[in-house]
Amino acid sequence: MLVSRSQASAAWCRTGRTRYAAAAVARLPYPDPSGSPEPVREALAALPPLNIFRMLSHAETAFRPFLRFGGSILGRLELDPRLRELAIIQVARDAEAEYEWVQHVAISREVGVLDEQIAAVEAGRLDDPSLGDGERAVLQFAREVVAGPRVSDATFAAVEEQLSPQEIVELLLTIGNYLMLARVMTTLELELDDPVGGRVLSSRLPR
Repeated sequence: MLVSRSQASAAWCRTGRTRYAAAAVARLPYPDPSGSPEPVREALAALPPLNIFRMLSHAETAFRPFLRFGGSILGRLELDPRLRELAIIQVARDAEAEYEWVQHVAISREVGVLDEQIAAVEAGRLDDPSLGDGERAVLQFAREVVAGPRVSDATFAAVEEQLSPQEIVELLLTIGNYLMLARVMTTLELELDDPVGGRVLSSRLPR
């Protein structure tokens, strides 16, 4: 089931999370693609028309390398996609990035995260019975990485019991990537887009 922007925003408000996107327009204008270099235009044409992609296209020389990195996070990790998405929505919640929450709740459902698990993250209930040991370990790890500067020995030991070294580093890259994006979203006050779900996962960028 694909959640609508209004449904996701209403759920966000029920948890008392801050709505950062109160302004009518973002703090920076979106680039006109017609004035962008051809590699940027090609990349934008291959992606869903989301404000986050439009805003990131200001960084013309970094745009496509960043998208390739993001594509690896979303499609080429050993880390279970469900754990990846749980970590991302935990980052969105803790960073108060409603834009990221709206988009990744939809993607979470696409990869098999349960509504009960999403609700548990939303409410901060890591002891919820819908979450297994692996999910709890990843969510607590994400919480502590965002809070920084280090995670506790107990939290690291719990995640090390569940994941391989490769998966732990992939998890750290995922958390770091989406915390950075969260700060782009909140600092520049991006207007919310309707969630696109699997369209992001299936996007194929030109080489």
